[in-house]
Amino acid sequence: MRPVTTFVVSPTMPPALGPLKELAYNFWWCWHADAVGLFQRIDPALWEEVHHNPVALLSRLSHQRLQGLAERAEFLTAVNEVYSLFRKYMEERGWYASVDARPSQYIAYFCAEFGLHESFPIYSGGLGVLAGDHLKSASDLGLPLVGVGLLYQEGYFRQYLTQSGWQNEQYLEQDFFSGPVTAVTSAEGSPLIISVDLPLGTCYAQIWRVNVGRVALYLLDTNISQNQLSEFRDLTDRLYGGTTDARIMQEIMLGVGGMRALYALGIDPAVCHVNEGHAAFSMLERTKQLRERESLTFEEAWQITRASSVFTTHTPVPAGNEVFDIDLMLRYFPAYVKTLGIRWEEFLALGIADASLPATQFSMTVLGLKGAAYRNGVSELHGHVSRSMWKNVWPHVRLNEVPIGYVTNGVHTPTWVASEIAELYDRYLGLQWRTEPHEPDAWANVDSIPSMELWRVHQRRRERLVLGAREHILHKHEESLTQEQINSIHEHLDPDVLTIGFARRFASYKRADLLMRDMGRLTRIISDASRPVQVVLAGKAHPRDTEGKELIASVIQKIRKHELDHRIVFLEDYEMSIARLMVRGCDVWLNTPRRPYEASGTSGMKAALNGGLNFSILDGWWAEGYDGHNGFAIGRGEMLEPEEQDVADSETLYDLLEHAIVPMFYDMGKTRVPERWVQTMKRSIRTLAPRFSALRMVREYTTSSYLPALEAHRWMVEHGAEQARSTVTFFNRIASVWSDVSVHDVAVHGATGAHVGKVIHVSARVHLGSLTPEDVIVQAVYGHVDSKGEISPAHTTTLQPVSNNGVDWVYEGDYTCEASGMQGCTVRVIPSHPSLVHLTDAHRVAYAQV
Repeated sequence: MRPVTTFVVSPTMPPALGPLKELAYNFWWCWHADAVGLFQRIDPALWEEVHHNPVALLSRLSHQRLQGLAERAEFLTAVNEVYSLFRKYMEERGWYASVDARPSQYIAYFCAEFGLHESFPIYSGGLGVLAGDHLKSASDLGLPLVGVGLLYQEGYFRQYLTQSGWQNEQYLEQDFFSGPVTAVTSAEGSPLIISVDLPLGTCYAQIWRVNVGRVALYLLDTNISQNQLSEFRDLTDRLYGGTTDARIMQEIMLGVGGMRALYALGIDPAVCHVNEGHAAFSMLERTKQLRERESLTFEEAWQITRASSVFTTHTPVPAGNEVFDIDLMLRYFPAYVKTLGIRWEEFLALGIADASLPATQFSMTVLGLKGAAYRNGVSELHGHVSRSMWKNVWPHVRLNEVPIGYVTNGVHTPTWVASEIAELYDRYLGLQWRTEPHEPDAWANVDSIPSMELWRVHQRRRERLVLGAREHILHKHEESLTQEQINSIHEHLDPDVLTIGFARRFASYKRADLLMRDMGRLTRIISDASRPVQVVLAGKAHPRDTEGKELIASVIQKIRKHELDHRIVFLEDYEMSIARLMVRGCDVWLNTPRRPYEASGTSGMKAALNGGLNFSILDGWWAEGYDGHNGFAIGRGEMLEPEEQDVADSETLYDLLEHAIVPMFYDMGKTRVPERWVQTMKRSIRTLAPRFSALRMVREYTTSSYLPALEAHRWMVEHGAEQARSTVTFFNRIASVWSDVSVHDVAVHGATGAHVGKVIHVSARVHLGSLTPEDVIVQAVYGHVDSKGEISPAHTTTLQPVSNNGVDWVYEGDYTCEASGMQGCTVRVIPSHPSLVHLTDAHRVAYAQV
């Protein structure tokens, strides 16, 4: 039965509780313990029932209950105290005002998922949680940033396991009207709607707003009456679900629709940050809008887009980078490409790494790389891996010059640190760790925390983990358990036993079963009567990843076969509340990826914040974070054949666990405090907490990418986009005459008898044709010569024009020998223009002929 009309009924809030409703509609509450406690104390049982959703909590309270709260003086005092902190926070300008004093222009942050809190499940895992931490940190810093994503009616799947351990998926519908989202309306009060054209017709989307501190997150929802087709209404049902057609339509809506939503809101972002390739179509729509607004060609508008865009790639596994078959692109994009004003072949070239090969697939990652001047991986090692993966986009340059850098991920400190640990930090570190968690000085006094106090607080967190794990298992299976099974679950885990945590997506390269490769040895270690060990596991496999599902089932079956259920538990339906429970309570955080396939990882950073010690392969962030004394490393970063690597890593894992970790944990003196363990905890906190803070991460994005991109945008668009036009003119001229550029008569003076510290003088005759020295940079390229006769790694110094004979220019310059061994030198010419962030983006190089 369908209603003839619909309307939203809100609870009638007593005026005194007005601040409570405002707090509920801003996720600021979720990273402030006093605010969390405020909602929890209203009705602890209901708080758990609504999955920690304050909007749903308030909507479920009777008018009488609300009126009763409004008459409780001590409760109103608490409300006003928390609200006062909130208003103070909202009115502060933040760090960003000190680095960009000019009128703020928006930075738009696009991502397919955002993990803000478990009560708002529009995330699947690490990418979304990182995006959520990015928004929270941007808010803390006062950045003029807005988020753009999709509002998924069913979110990501809920996981439940069969008796055999096989993963099944359940999708639950979300009630947006009982959540912290607000429909954006026009001046007339009607919902603000945008549209995109798809092969089946026009698809419409409503815009919703979510408040994340001082940052707004805008989400698109296609489940509206304007869409008559079920394919369109279902488009935003599920994150990463459905057919390939559903995926491309989602990504068109995210990118093209997301950019149109910003314009509909009156937001013209000066900088766009595309977080992973899912949203890369936004670059095309932004270019289209610039083209139409400024009367530009596509190439001219594309120059503005590139100069002011940031692209972050997260995936070191080739299969994880989104691609669409050309046949699919032919169904979805011909009409749109006509509006861009380019030929079909030019459009396809934007998504193809190697233009010399036939076009069979369109890569969203390549589109992101080509559409941004600022590109990065998410750890130092991942930056290197990304340069190797995408070298074909820059075929004319050497590997170390591929213009993909890195900004190592971080975590939002207030979200992930336990309240008990936070109180300890307040007492011994002061409050700087809260306001400036990225500053090493804020953590310098960690050693002053008495070992007894730190250990006791950590023990309480471990006890909470044990109790929470038992409650979670009982809750998930309460309808099917016998009394005997319930009694058994109450004995799962032990609050006084060394506890290892492992929680992540069950993909084969993450090797969740490495710990269980030798079950006989693991059983002996775990079951040691005097020094026992226990393990808490969690994680999901992608619904279409059969291999990942088989991995979960295999792990479950091994646990049962060896009767280790009481010592190794698997927590189903991993999400943010389970993550907090685990990272705050585990003694050891285990990570066993096959190097170098872990782009970064952030769960270990969260564990470190709470005193947990990392025990990991030297991959992703841990390759940077490990200093030899702040945790444990499995291996030395070697990369062997897969089977050989698995054998070596599992043996190292068992050896470290048995002979280093377990003895250190149980090495307690008369005080019953494992002093060596606690000292390692302190070193881990001191060295890792500031370095892997999301505040450091967002500040780094701001200084290295956002601010220069903002300046480039201002420069490109002023005076009727004069610089965009002249940039295209310049590169068209370069393309037409570059074949005339050549390097001759390279002379290296000082090579005879060279030694470290000796100055080498380089000269070369350079033919520029119709170009001038202002159009190019001439460089001496020098460095170690490897076994293949290549200069690697290469260093450069700029040579200067010193004379001209009417045909050629003579360039000269010096560099100093900085290393011994076989060295080499050559000379090259590269186009130079103020729009180039990286010279290699000119895609043209002329080397001296050997």
